[in-house]
Parts: sequence; structure tokens; C-alpha cells
Amino acid sequence: MNEAILKAIDKALKEGPEGVLCTVVEEKGSTPRSMGAKMWLAADGSTIGTIGGGIVEHHVIDEALKLLKSNAQVLFYRESLNAKEAGDEGAICGGSLGVFLEVIGQNREVVIFGAGHVGKALARVATLTGYKVTVWDDRRDFANEDNIPWGHVVCSPLKEALDNEIRLHNKSYVVVVTRGHAVDKEIVQALENKPFAYLGVIGSKHKIAEMKKNLLKVGVSQHFLDKIHAPIGLPIKAETPEELAISILAELIAVEKGADLSTLRLPFYNTIGSKETSSVQN
Repeated sequence: MNEAILKAIDKALKEGPEGVLCTVVEEKGSTPRSMGAKMWLAADGSTIGTIGGGIVEHHVIDEALKLLKSNAQVLFYRESLNAKEAGDEGAICGGSLGVFLEVIGQNREVVIFGAGHVGKALARVATLTGYKVTVWDDRRDFANEDNIPWGHVVCSPLKEALDNEIRLHNKSYVVVVTRGHAVDKEIVQALENKPFAYLGVIGSKHKIAEMKKNLLKVGVSQHFLDKIHAPIGLPIKAETPEELAISILAELIAVEKGADLSTLRLPFYNTIGSKETSSVQN
């Protein structure tokens, strides 16, 4: 395999973001590249290597970009190669090409702001479910590997953490379960221009309404605030930190899979974020 492609894959696995490895796995007739030819497509649309160039490669790039935006991880793409359509201008092929596309790199990730009881429990169950997990808190007594042995634990000032250690992307599921309203507000405000797949904040309807009102006053857009899931979690009448964590994780999975949250919340709605929640979130 092309050494540059190997390095790109290694970087995607260690640091992200994801990319797509495109491999020719089927060839019939005359084709511009043989079986096994590979191309790497990065999240920004840049490529390493080639599967033949021309209109077919252009189509594969389009499919790879769509794949990155979806919840799928693999795709098989086949195209017939008509005269002067397959490779560089003037090339005449006439066969067909099958390409296997595979998403590689940082995959779905749960980023938890708050290393208290709920944050700790959520880190555990999210890890068991296969998510990459990052937990942030600015309290060393909570944000340490002895307390939270699952995933990556970050203990630093918020701005420093977001600038240097927490790299959000379009498959980051962000959950805010900190010790207090002021910290929640600071975090949500800092996330306004960050990419993510989900942003949820624990708390009662009244607390969330007050937070949004205060954020609007300091210039946070209504469009961004409308993206916030709150109260968070599916209504399973959760009470303990572990039950709350399962409820929250169930909602994350539902969002990832494209489920209808309004249907899942019937016949009752506001369980997470009640007075009972606030007593166990630290």
C-alpha cells in the first residue's frame, strides 16, 4: 500500500478526523486501474493515491463524501466505464469497476463535560457500548484516571481543553452534566461554533430556559440554542446516576440511528432533568 496512505490512516485512527479508504475490488474488461488500487479521501475532500482518475474517480469521491456525512461505515460502488469516461481525457476503457469504500478513523465519540456521578456513570456505559469517550472537568479530584478509568480524561481550564485537547467533529455526541448552572452556561457558549452530532444539557425545563435566556443576552444565536437537547435522556423514570446514564446513552443511540425521539418519549416526557436529577448530577 502507498506509504502516504498508510500514514494518513494512522493519523486518522490516532487523531481524527475520519477518512475513507477506496479500494478497487472488482474489474471487468478494460479499466484504468487494476484490482487492489487504493485512494484515500480525507474529510476535507483532499485525496492521496488514485483509482484511475477521470469521471469515475470523481463519482467515487462524491460517494465517499456522502458516506462521511452518513451513519454508515462501508459502501460498495460499481460503475460501467464507457468510452472516454473512465480515465484521463482520451482514454477509452469500456469495462466496469467496483470500488469498496470504508470509513476509517475516529468514529463516534461521547464527550462528557462533568466528571461527577452522572458523568462517571455515562463514561462507563458509553465505553461498554463502543463509543470513544472523553471526560472533562476542571476539578482534579474528579477528573483523574483513578476515578474515571474509561477513555480519555482531561483536567484543564475549559478554553485550553477545547483549543488543545478536545477536538470535536461531526460524530461527537456532547453531554453537559457539570456541577452547576454557571459552568454549564460557560461550556455551551464555548461550543457555539464547534462541530458536533448532538449537544445535550442536563437540568430541569426551568433551568434550561434560564440558561438559554442568559446566553441570548450575551450574543449566542437562537439557531445554535435550538440545537440543544434538553432535558436529556429517554423517559425511563431514571433516578440513580447509573440509570440516568443509561437513559442519556439511549437518547444518543437513538439520535445516531435516526430514531424519532418524540415517539420514544411517549406517553410521558419530562423525567430527566427533574429535581431528582439535580441531586445526583455532581
